[in-house]
Amino acid sequence: MTIHKSRIITVSIDRDWREVYDFASIPENFQRWAAGLGRRFERSGEEWTAEDPDGRVIRIRFSPPNEFGVLDHIVFAERKETRNAVRVVPNGTGAEVTFVLLRMPGMTDEIFAADAEAVQRDLNTLKTMLER
Repeated sequence: MTIHKSRIITVSIDRDWREVYDFASIPENFQRWAAGLGRRFERSGEEWTAEDPDGRVIRIRFSPPNEFGVLDHIVFAERKETRNAVRVVPNGTGAEVTFVLLRMPGMTDEIFAADAEAVQRDLNTLKTMLER
């Protein structure tokens, strides 16, 4: 069994957690705030296709709508899959959005740090959009 190094990236949003979840759970909205995931989202059956930041076509499977604030998604790219755990939870009258970033085999310290920065930028974009 292998346990990967992880980093939890979070942002507080001054908006009801259900409103944050309702917006963030719509796959088409990911391209508006999650530049690190991709752009040009199109539905393809139960999955979605998109272009990743490097212009490669990826497949994405999103968790179904739920009452628990789960925004998990799996990215399929270049014969590998990356599972991303994302949650929206109540934080007082607002919301806390968390993303668990895993350091995958072969990932350098620099790439892991760059991925963490990209996720933080995406979460900050979501915050800015929803607090307007």
